[in-house]
Amino acid sequence: MRNIPIGQYLVEEKVITPEQLDAVLEKQKESKGQKFGDVLLSMGFITDVQFAQALAKKNNIEFVDLDDVKLDAELVRKIPEATARKYTVIAYGMKGTRLQIATSEPFDFYMFEDLRAVTGANISAVMSTKSAINKAIGRMYSEGQADSIAREATDEKEAEVNLEDLRDLSEERIENAPIVKLATAIVENSYRKGATDIHIEAFKDITKIRIRVNSDLIELMTLSPALHVSLVTRFKILSGMNIAEKRIPQDGRMSQVIDGTTVDLRVSNLPMVYGEKVVLRILAGDESVRKIQDLGMTDYNYKRFVSCLKVPQGVVLVTGPTGSGKSTTLYAALGEIAKPNLNVITVEDPVEKKIANINQCQINEKAGMTFGAALRSILRQDPDIIMIGEMRDTETAEIGIRAAITGHLVLSTLHTNDAASTVTRLVDMGVDAYMVATSLIGVVAQRLTKVLCSCKQAVMSTPEDNALMEIDHSVPIYKACGCAKCNKTGYKGRTAIHEILLATPEMKEIIAAGAKSEQIQTLARQQGCRLLRDNVSKLVQEGVTDIGELVRVTYAV
Repeated sequence: MRNIPIGQYLVEEKVITPEQLDAVLEKQKESKGQKFGDVLLSMGFITDVQFAQALAKKNNIEFVDLDDVKLDAELVRKIPEATARKYTVIAYGMKGTRLQIATSEPFDFYMFEDLRAVTGANISAVMSTKSAINKAIGRMYSEGQADSIAREATDEKEAEVNLEDLRDLSEERIENAPIVKLATAIVENSYRKGATDIHIEAFKDITKIRIRVNSDLIELMTLSPALHVSLVTRFKILSGMNIAEKRIPQDGRMSQVIDGTTVDLRVSNLPMVYGEKVVLRILAGDESVRKIQDLGMTDYNYKRFVSCLKVPQGVVLVTGPTGSGKSTTLYAALGEIAKPNLNVITVEDPVEKKIANINQCQINEKAGMTFGAALRSILRQDPDIIMIGEMRDTETAEIGIRAAITGHLVLSTLHTNDAASTVTRLVDMGVDAYMVATSLIGVVAQRLTKVLCSCKQAVMSTPEDNALMEIDHSVPIYKACGCAKCNKTGYKGRTAIHEILLATPEMKEIIAAGAKSEQIQTLARQQGCRLLRDNVSKLVQEGVTDIGELVRVTYAV
């Protein structure tokens, strides 16, 4: 390979455009000393995987995706954890007598010398991304660690240690307290397993730690009830709650650095019969906003959704139950339409993801900063686009609808089961039907459905399956099995399904006339709206998910 700069190589390979290269080089000059790759990734022109693959191809080095590779624990421990974290490397395999290491810096010769001295072996490199290596380091070096920390904490009778006294100790001694290490390990292990929520539950003879992965709660570990009070107190201290108050629910927020990534957590505390229950919601963090196409939206639905976002004024609503990815879709929509010449303001409770170049407003009920109060002020802030976290009451809904009628694009969420019932819900909340009809652009109803792991098995659909999928003949479909990759669940990851209702002139007419949700749904279907059931039925036939998920996500009596 001729020795050309990586930027020029990326242009030749059509990974980035010449204009993007110029923009990156300009930004690099301003940032003084920042590496080309770091600037390129921060600008979001390519992903870290694309960059690492291009760098590997240019220099004829093998690229590996560590998320899909089973590493040898014995080989990994040839490199001490401190060294692995210092250089962001992990032992990948043996090639003859050479130890292969996964690295994102294959030309750091000082690192190679250091690793040769530590391991006593010659080193060769394979290419991977920094984030994948950090994840693998966390996963491989901490396996079994949480259990030993829990045993250590139990042995020391942590319940007798007053955690409030830890405030006065040095930081190093606090971090080494077994209960503190246990709290840290619980969050780390949950995050690495892809959990969205962590439940710490007190029962009569046991404390259970359960995590929600792919919509299902699975048990992470069980602890002695003697540790419960101390563990809860630790999370209350971290999230800024009142540790002396144990009679009423409290909410807080905390963050923790895991494998080089700062993870934000929303913490909820609720008194129960045998002690306080703590639930930690793992938020998406300050990652770059995902594109709409990456969220599982079909090409047909994507075109319908984008047509909604092109309308300069009106309301676009995203609906679905809690945890169905509504906020992620809204953030993706903002990423699509937020341009430098527009003033975008959001009002959220809480702000789940901080986004560059967007004004985000946090609700504070205690201080009188309600959705209504915030929205009234926002309308005096010369906004072009307003995002309302949730239309949870009549006042918020009315102000949002009025803002849309007076020339703003308003994005918001609502908790309803499908797109058609969203209209009737707004009317039930006290918004006049003619105002809903005038302001509405479109409604996106969505759910998250689990994706089958590669260990799935093919079967022929039964007459019952055909009835559920609304087809008249048997077709090959797949069922979940379970393997080591998917923790024996049969599923790996989730994808979204959507139902997009457009407010056409005919639709506005029947809404203003006070139509029921059944009439709205019938007209929507005639006008090309594909229902949630149609979406998930297509995924079952494509082998993406199974009949069990179709029933779970869309079944109605």
